Amino acid sequence: MLRTLIVLLGLGLVVLITGLWVTRAVSIPSERFAGIEGDAVRGERVFTASGCASCHAAPDSDDKTLLGGGKTFKTAFGTFAAPNISPDPEAGIGGWTLAEFASAVMEGTSPEGSHYYPVFPYSSYVRMSDADVADLWAHMQTLPGSDRANTPHEVGFPFNVRESLGGWKLLFLKREWVTEAMTPEVERGRYLVEALGHCGECHTPRNALGGLDRAEWLAGAPNPTGSGRIPSLGPDALDWIASDIAYYLETGFTPDFDTAGGEMVSVIENTSKLPPEDRAAIAAYLKALGE
Repeated sequence: MLRTLIVLLGLGLVVLITGLWVTRAVSIPSERFAGIEGDAVRGERVFTASGCASCHAAPDSDDKTLLGGGKTFKTAFGTFAAPNISPDPEAGIGGWTLAEFASAVMEGTSPEGSHYYPVFPYSSYVRMSDADVADLWAHMQTLPGSDRANTPHEVGFPFNVRESLGGWKLLFLKREWVTEAMTPEVERGRYLVEALGHCGECHTPRNALGGLDRAEWLAGAPNPTGSGRIPSLGPDALDWIASDIAYYLETGFTPDFDTAGGEMVSVIENTSKLPPEDRAAIAAYLKALGE
C-alpha cells in the first residue's frame, strides 16, 4: 500500500513538473544578439513588411507611426486589443531590451515571463531572422512615443488562463517553413509571406484550438468577425498572372478593375511601400504554390 502511494505521488510529481515545463514561457537570452547592430533604415522596410502600424497605430490618429494601440479584434476566443508598442518608457515598450523585444516577437513571451495571446502573430514572426528583429527594434526607437494606456482584452474562461498557452505553443508554434523554396526569388517571397507579412494568419483556416491548418495553407478561411470569408490565395482560386499579383500589391487594383477592400486596404498600404522586387517575390511565391 505504501509502495503504491509512493508510486502515485511520484507519477503526480512527474505530471506536475512536465506540466510546468510545457507551460513555461521561453525567453531569448541577450547573448543571442551580442554583436548584432540594428540598422534603423533597414528596419523601416521590416516594419512596413510586417504590418506593425496596421494593428498598433492608434485608431484615433492619422499618424501611422504613433503606435499607441487600441485597435480591437473580435475572435471566437474573445475580443483582443492591440497594445501600445511605442517607445514610451512607461506606457509603451521603451524600457525593454532588444532580447525582451525579440522574445515577444519570436516567442510570444513578455518581459515578465508570461505568454502573449497568439492574436499577436508570433507564430509567423518566429521565422524572422535575428538581423531583421534587431533592425526592426532600431527603427522603432526612432518613432514617437505615446502615453496611451493599454485597453484590456475581453477574454473569458478558460481562454484567460495564460498558462495554457504554453501547451498551445507546443502544438502550433512551428519554426520550420510551410513550403519549399526552389529559387532565390521564391525564397524571398516565402520569407515575406510566411514570416514578415504573416499572410497565413488570415488566409489559412484554423482548427478548434485556433492553430493554423497547414494542410490547407492559404486556402481561405472564415472571417474571425463572423462576417464573410477571407479568400484563398491558392492556385485553385488565384488564377492571376504574377505581374497582376504584383500590380495589385502596389495599387490595390485587380485585373477585373475591382479594388481591395476590408483589411486588405491596410495590407496594400504596406506592400505598396515595398520595393518592386519584394512585390514580385511575393507574386512568385504564390504562383509557385501550384507547382
